[in-house]
Order: sequence, then structure tokens, then C-alpha cells
Amino acid sequence: MTAQPDTPIRSGSARRDPAALMASLTAGPGRADRLTHLEQIPARPAISGDWPAWADATVVASYTARGVARPWAHQVAVAEAAHRGEHVVVATGTASGKSLAYLLPALSAVRAARGSRGQRGASVLYLAPTKALAHDQWAAIRDLGLDVRVATHDGDSTAEEREWTREHAEYVLTNPDMLHRSLLPGHARWAPFFRSLQYVVIDECHHYRGVFGAHVAQIVRRLRRICASYGASPVFILASATVADPEITARRMLGLDVTAVTADGSPRGELAVGLWEPPLTSYTGEHGAPVRRPATAETADLLADLVVQDVRTLAFVRSRRGVETVARRAGELVAEVDPSLVGRIDSYRGGYLPEERRALEEALRSGRLLGMAATNALELGIDVSGLDAVLITGYPGTRAAFWQQVGRAGRDGGGALGMLIARDDPLDTYLVHHPEALLGRPVEGTVFDTDNPYVLGPHLCAAAQELPVTMDDFEMFGPRTREVLGSLVAQGLLRRRAPGWFWTDGSRAADLADIRSTGGQQVQLMEAGTGRVVGTVDGGRAHGTAHTGAIYLHRGETWLVEELDLEDHVATMRRVEVDHTTSARDITDITIAAEHEHTDWGPCRLSLGTVEVTNQVTSYLRRRARTGEVIDETLLDLPARTLSTTAVWWTVPDAVLTEMAAATGVDAADLPGAAHAAEHCSIGLLPLFATCDRWDIGGVSTARHPDTGVLTVFVHDGHPGGAGFAERGYRTAPAWLRATRATIAACECVSGCPSCVQSPKCGNGNDPLDKAGAVALLDALLRHAPASPE
Repeated sequence: MTAQPDTPIRSGSARRDPAALMASLTAGPGRADRLTHLEQIPARPAISGDWPAWADATVVASYTARGVARPWAHQVAVAEAAHRGEHVVVATGTASGKSLAYLLPALSAVRAARGSRGQRGASVLYLAPTKALAHDQWAAIRDLGLDVRVATHDGDSTAEEREWTREHAEYVLTNPDMLHRSLLPGHARWAPFFRSLQYVVIDECHHYRGVFGAHVAQIVRRLRRICASYGASPVFILASATVADPEITARRMLGLDVTAVTADGSPRGELAVGLWEPPLTSYTGEHGAPVRRPATAETADLLADLVVQDVRTLAFVRSRRGVETVARRAGELVAEVDPSLVGRIDSYRGGYLPEERRALEEALRSGRLLGMAATNALELGIDVSGLDAVLITGYPGTRAAFWQQVGRAGRDGGGALGMLIARDDPLDTYLVHHPEALLGRPVEGTVFDTDNPYVLGPHLCAAAQELPVTMDDFEMFGPRTREVLGSLVAQGLLRRRAPGWFWTDGSRAADLADIRSTGGQQVQLMEAGTGRVVGTVDGGRAHGTAHTGAIYLHRGETWLVEELDLEDHVATMRRVEVDHTTSARDITDITIAAEHEHTDWGPCRLSLGTVEVTNQVTSYLRRRARTGEVIDETLLDLPARTLSTTAVWWTVPDAVLTEMAAATGVDAADLPGAAHAAEHCSIGLLPLFATCDRWDIGGVSTARHPDTGVLTVFVHDGHPGGAGFAERGYRTAPAWLRATRATIAACECVSGCPSCVQSPKCGNGNDPLDKAGAVALLDALLRHAPASPE
């Protein structure tokens, strides 16, 4: 087997049979019933290729010295395509050496084009979704020992570092936000770099989805435009371990034809994947609903069991607080069994200093740490090798993220174990009882809408400030360009002249597009007394999360919001230690602005269109953190907010409801609860079909909507103009809504619980809800629905 640069020699625990490891975890009392499914994926042999004849000899020698005698076949295919000038996307598994695939042509080009005095003759731009990944790539290039001038350009770079990078760097590592706010607006100062730009690498491209993905796609178009103005036409190389339809996704991102390389030539050890459901407890939650043992408690137990067996394990946990809780509890359990293991478990999350994160990564790589609880900060391509097992605390939102996390184990070609521990949530419940939905399907398509006018408009303004927009740019920016330009002129943001469209303001147009915002101006989180800004929250979410009296978790610390100043966009907070949480209550109205498409399911109707969503946060509840018991409710005086977005909705006419009532006993009084329950569960299940989180979408249900005249359930995007999620729901509605029905019907609770129809984001306190009515209503809707595609 040929060694690869991201697979160092293994140290620490001995190789384990993953199936035997799984058997050891289910051996305890009551454990066997918690494992709902076990899938064993066989090992895969390596397929190697030859180094390309054009590859720089020094680059090849550096890789050879690190143990790479021959590259994998897919690495050669990517490098050859890029060298021929083809835009290429590589979609092969985690730890398959994708970095070599793009570094080989990129570094060879830099060295071949360098002038006799070392002048920059070719340059490379690398885009990563996180600063941590960019710095990890910087270290990987540095370790090759080549005389290539490589630099990171991000928010932590000093003025001196940025100046050196502009003048001298040949390989620049940055992120989309810095490209948007720094390099493109200041392109005149970066002219020598853009003039020589030969390759652009977009790493972890599956990360760019929804509104964020649409923003990044427009930034790429602006980059292409600036390069062309300096006479450059760089080759784009996209990489991801988990992207469906890679050619389609890459073409949508770039606006260019792309070659896809998907055949993985790297070896892979045997993998055992388990699905685990915590048991119901004797405790009750909202409205007396049963609750399951917390997934974090199950993860801590399993992590401790594996560490005691000398199994190097990484546990992914969704929240920073959960990471700390799992690491602390697992450490306590291990200490009770074997005091020599104290200190062999630690935590890893955002908020740690860079040097702390690097030290933790090295401790895990070397085997000094046997167990680690981490947020998804370790999900992306940061090199952590030699793990035996991965525990995933709650479905991470997409199959892509699931496989990205599972892929952290077995990265040295040995056997590995992966385990999903379900949360008390409809989607998690569905997946652990329908393993084919998780393990038997390809990863999701990356959903984003490049024609969203709320995204396109700000980027056209930014483009006009960089260089006047002309009719030649229409093909690059898409079919709505002329329409959106007209709107921008009407608003006074652009001025139309014979040569094109010009930016009218002296301010920075890039500030119009906050590429990571979910809507509304950012609200600063300010510490009371000191005035220190400790973070930000999206304006679209501040009403529900940073209102006066809210308990806000930030970087593992608990803060009490003393005041939300909407005029100055500031929330003043102070650190507190409390035993309660808060949740906002709100009222939401929805009106249909336009129906764009529809399909009839017999007498029922499924529609897609534009809606106006009006939401007002009216109060908040305080709940005891341990039991969920409601302590009190406090009224709030916040203004209503209106969102114009995209929604999918379905209607059931009165005649069908009358027939349903006769057959099931669900009458008119039950309909609001039935529709509400179906809405909640469908929101919980949509992330299985669209690359979104349940917090990216919302819903409204009513027994009789004034715009339709009949029972209607809406699910809408939570972003201005839409993000593509509701449209994906419309396209996959038969499968999506059948999965919703199956989840509700299969849940072992009597009248509804967080695993089926209760929602943690419900503004009405999960009332009314009718579990049995929801099943009957979905049966009536789906009776004439088309078959779900396999």
C-alpha cells in the first residue's frame, strides 16, 4: 500500500475489528435494543497511477520523500485535467488525498513560471470555508519544503503581512469573505497577482449551500470578471469528499463547464456503521410528552467505554456547551474505571486559541489523547489521522456532513467504527429506523439559487464599483441581471450611462452583501460595563435569540441579555450562572404573493411560489434547564418583521376532510392540531431532502387560509428571496411527505413528543398538536400522490 501525505505512521492503539468493537458497546444491560441498525462496508483496495511527465521534479521528489511512491489514480486524473486547462471538480472520499491532486499542477505551474530573479510568474488562489482549514493547508504546503512563497490572507493578518502577500506571495490562502471584502474591491493593488493567476482552488465546495452558496457563486463570477480585465483566465479546481452531482454543483458555482472526477483510487479499510437510539425515560416534557435520554449522555458513556478499551475516538457534538459536557462526563466515567486514563480525554471547539487547537490536533494524531469531543470544527479537511471510531451526537443535518464526520475514522486504511446517536428529534428518529434513507442513498445535491435578486443585487453593486457593469457581463451574472440592474438604478444605487452601469456612492458596495447573514443587519453583542463587542448575531434571528431577558450561549459561556437596541443594532449582555433557558414565543401570518408552479394530487394541490411572512416575537418563556419545566412567561414589545421569500404549500379541500372524518373520527375541532403537527414534522424532515437545517426554514399551518379557502400547510425558506430549500421540498414532495407520515406513525409515544411532532422552535408552545390527526391528514393528502423516486 502506498503511503499518502495525510496518513502518517500509526501510533497508539492496536488495530481493531470494527464489528467486534460494536459488539462490545451493545454488551451492557439494556444496550442491545439501542442499536437499531448495523451496516458493514467492506474494505477497498488502492488503484495507483504514474506521476505526470510535466510535473515539477522537485515537487515530485518532495512527495516521494514523504512516502508517496506513486499517486492514486484519481489524483493523476485531476492533475492532468487541470494541466490541460479544464475546470475540474474532484469528489472522492475523505482522506483520499485531494490536496495532492490540486497541489501538483498548482505548485508545478508556480515553479515553472518563476522568473530568473525569482519574480512571480504564476500565482494560485486557494479558498476555504474556514480560517482553520486555510492554515492547515498552509502548514501542509510548508511541510513539503519547497521554495514557494505561500501566505494566508484573512482577518488575523497584519497590515505588514497583507502588503507582503500582495507584493510577493505566489500561493495565497483565503476565504470567500476576504475575497469579497478585500481582494476584489482592492483589485488595483492586487493587479500583479490577478494578472498572473493561473489556478483557483475551491476546497470543501459542498459547504457552500443555500444563501451562503449563492453569495459565493456571485463572488466567483466577480473574480472571473476581474481576472479577465487583467488578461488572466485561471483554471478552477473544486474539491469535496461529499457532494452529490459534482459536475452540476460545480457548474452552478462557476458558471462554466466542468470535468468531474469521482472514481476514488485510494484504499479504505472495513467500516462498521451503527445507528443508536437512546431509550425513553420516566421524565416528561412539554404537555407531559415523554422524553428520551439525552444524546450527549449516551455519547459520554460510549466515549468512555471506547477509551477504556484503548480505542482512539472522536465524538462530534453539535453545540459548544455539549462538547464540554461530553468531555467532562466521559473523563469522570473513565477515571472511575482506570485512574491512569485521567487526562486522555479532551474537548475541541471554536473559541479556543489557534495554538490550543493545533496542540489538541497533534495530541490526537500522536495518540497522547485517546478521546476527544469536538464540534464540526474538525469536520472539514483538517488532518487528524489514525482514529478507530467516530461518534456523532445527533444527525449533523446532511448525509454529506454525516459521511464527512464518519470519514475521520480509519484514515490510515485500517478498520473503523462510526455511530450515529439519535437526538430526541423527528429526523433523527426517522433515520435510525429507516437506515436506507441515510446509508442507502447518495449525498444531497448542494442547493443554492444564483438568481435570487436579494443576493444578485448587492453583488452587481459590488461588481459595478470594481469595474462598470456592461451588457457583456449579462451572461456571466445570469438571466435576471437586466431586471435587477433596473431595480438598482431605480433605488439610486447604480447610474446608467452609455458604457454601462456605474456605482453612485462613495461608500463600499461590498458592505451591501453580508455573505454569512441570514437576513437583516448584524446585531453586535456587547458586554455591559466594558462596551466590549464579544460577537454578533444575524438581525433576522436577534428578535428570537437576543431579546431583552434572553439567556444567550456564546463561546461556551452563558449571558443574560439586558437590552436589545434595535435602532443601534446592539444587544447589551452580562455573564451569568443560571439554571434556566429561554425560548421565544411568536405569532406568524403568511400571505401568498404569487403561485409559480403547482401539481394536483387528486383533489389536493401542491404549490410553489412567493409568500410574505409577517412574524412578531411577543413573549419568552423561562424553563428549568434540567427538566424543561416552564417557570414563567414575560411579554415583549418588539415590532413585526416581514419577509418576502419562497414557500412550498399543500392544500386539502373540505370534501376530502369530510371523507377523512367519517373514516377516522378526526373532525373539524382536530384539524388545527393535525395540520400543526404535520407542519412541524415536515420541517424536521426536509433537511433529509435539501441541504438545510431546520432553523433555515419555517412554517405556518391553518385549518382555513384566506388565500386558498381550505386547509393549508406552508413550509418556507427563512431567507429573503428564498434559498432553494422550499423548491427542493416541492421537487421531492412525495418522498418528503411520506417520510413525514412514517415518522409520526412509527413513534412509540402516545400523543406526540419531540421525536415526532413537537418542535423546539415553535412560537406557539407546541399547542395545539394532534398526532393521530396528522397521520390521517397526511394519508388523505398522499392518497393520489405520485410514487416516490428511488
